Amino acid sequence: MCGCVLLFFVCFKIIDEDETQFMTNCPPAVTESTPRRRTRIQVLWTAPPSGTGCVILKASIVQKRVIYFQDEGSLTVRLCEKEGEATQAPAIECCACGTAKYRLTFYGNWSEKVHPKDYPRRANHWSALIGASHSRSYVLWEYGGYASEGVRQVAEFGSPIKMEEEIRQKGDEVLTVIKTKAQWPAWQPLNLRAAPSAEFSVDRTRHLMSFLTMLGPSPDWNVGLSGEDLCTKECGWVQRLETDLIPWDAGTDSGVTYESPNKPTAPQEKIRPLTSLDHPQSPFYDPEGGAITPVARVVVERIARKGEQCNVVPDTIDDIVADIGQEETETDDTPETCIYSGWSPWSACSSSTCEKGRRMRQRMLKAQLDLSMPCPHTQDFQPCMGPGCSREEPSTCMMSEWISWSACSVSCGMGMRSRERYVKQYPEDGSLCQLNTEETEKCVVNDECSPSSCVVTEWGEWDPCSVTCGIGMRRRERMVKMPPIDGSMCKTEVAEVEKCMMPECHTIPCMLSPWSDWSECSVTCGRGIRTRQRMLKSDPAECTEELEQTEKCMLPECPVDCMVSEWSEWSECNKTCGKGHTIRTRMIKVEPQFGGSFCPETIQRKKCKLRKCRRKPIKEEEVPGWSVCFIPSGCRMHPWSSWTECTKPCGGGIQERFRGAKKRTKSKGCKDRKEIRACNSREC
Repeated sequence: MCGCVLLFFVCFKIIDEDETQFMTNCPPAVTESTPRRRTRIQVLWTAPPSGTGCVILKASIVQKRVIYFQDEGSLTVRLCEKEGEATQAPAIECCACGTAKYRLTFYGNWSEKVHPKDYPRRANHWSALIGASHSRSYVLWEYGGYASEGVRQVAEFGSPIKMEEEIRQKGDEVLTVIKTKAQWPAWQPLNLRAAPSAEFSVDRTRHLMSFLTMLGPSPDWNVGLSGEDLCTKECGWVQRLETDLIPWDAGTDSGVTYESPNKPTAPQEKIRPLTSLDHPQSPFYDPEGGAITPVARVVVERIARKGEQCNVVPDTIDDIVADIGQEETETDDTPETCIYSGWSPWSACSSSTCEKGRRMRQRMLKAQLDLSMPCPHTQDFQPCMGPGCSREEPSTCMMSEWISWSACSVSCGMGMRSRERYVKQYPEDGSLCQLNTEETEKCVVNDECSPSSCVVTEWGEWDPCSVTCGIGMRRRERMVKMPPIDGSMCKTEVAEVEKCMMPECHTIPCMLSPWSDWSECSVTCGRGIRTRQRMLKSDPAECTEELEQTEKCMLPECPVDCMVSEWSEWSECNKTCGKGHTIRTRMIKVEPQFGGSFCPETIQRKKCKLRKCRRKPIKEEEVPGWSVCFIPSGCRMHPWSSWTECTKPCGGGIQERFRGAKKRTKSKGCKDRKEIRACNSREC
């Protein structure tokens, strides 16, 4: 199999030289190292610099000495620069008419289950979301650009104050400031905490939407959208946008883990998406370079339009119903002992004509504090008609709900904050709406403004109640964004505790504590087990739930030390007279693995001394690894023969070699010689 580049010279890096090698007649290409049946080869590929264009990788298969190329399908892949790597302004001006209203809903998927590596269990959260609908001439943030001071404060501290100040300074370039509250902890089921949302408007000149929010704790990691265009080429407004989000680096801090110490990046780097190959210590690291699992998803839905529309594509029934939908009056007569979630949005009307129909909304029962008191009304219905059949009086002015309050205008002391709403439907008689679209009120932040005061974030969400029944406690926290200027300790409370009430204990037959953390693995290396427990808080006779769980755990392989056999007996001396040596051997039974201790020596030699040779010896050539052999005077010898084959293929054998006398003398020392050595000492 061969990968070949068609558009430019590419850099492949071999992973395993025993499996893959570069082709001699095509240097950029790679092929198999050993000819055998296979279904794949692996290499590392480095992408070219940004702006190079697209790359085509082709593979060929050799079958019966014929090379087959496949121009389309799985043997050819075209790789282009990922869209979104650099934010680009829309190519054409917006031609839509009127204005449109949208609801942005943020779903955080960042959790220990989805991203388990080094997940920060205690302090995980999403910062307050901040953004705006704006014109093309204003950029909140973009890939390849540098973070402003406002972006840096969101990215590093989760503080949106400076970012909002920067947005509001843009004046007419911004139509709506987009904000949601922070989320503590980062993830909770939707039946316990609704996903945060915010509403905003767009018009022909301010039809782009951008936002960002920090995942914390982190060095300077965020998610968000940049310059998302909600104007369509058909001169209309996008009805729905749903996008998965991966984290990006603001380029202001060089940390590589969630809780890395502050390490300002100097000089500041450009904003870029995080990748799975950034650093081995990164929580998103993947040695194979796979895509990062999204940490969040954002849904942007159009909920209303105002003014005359000029879209080329005709409106659907859902478009019209959504535009003229009434703001319902909320009246709730349910008992105080019933705790519900918020109402869902109204469904579309069941009638598409002027015949009477109805629409529905739902909510969930979260807790029933008194089982003797029923909790009805989880569904609500309202009469409605199809599009263009409004039953309201001609002079009716329909308003949206109020958008959440803005941040206080000061960081300490008394300031002002505001909120807005918009006209969903003007009176049919053409008159103006007399209702206010903006409200302001006083706000107090960090009562004292002395050098010893500090700036704190908004309160996070309340933790779950400490008990599952009866009266317990719950806690919420906020963070210090800016310590006192004079260097003193911050005296502002950063934690708050209050009582919480759950259903009466006797009404719940089986009450259990939350699961404990998993125990340490039962072994320090290799495969083991770990356990976790929970406690029973009610009558054991009424509860059959398991109180302990066990699962397998895998740690790095245990070191295996080298093991050798016992020493063999000493061999015969390799000389018949004079000084010689004898050897003994032992076999390797187990090779060392995973950092185990190395093998000791497997051959030992010692000197042996026999009777003196009678005649004066003459020096002959020295054989490597053996002592010099002395031959009696007048005795001529043939050269040494080659070593014989080992007597055993494994498990310890011997080899021999010989040399004979060419001319024998009366000396008894002039006779054939033999040498022995050990061989194949490894265990079979």
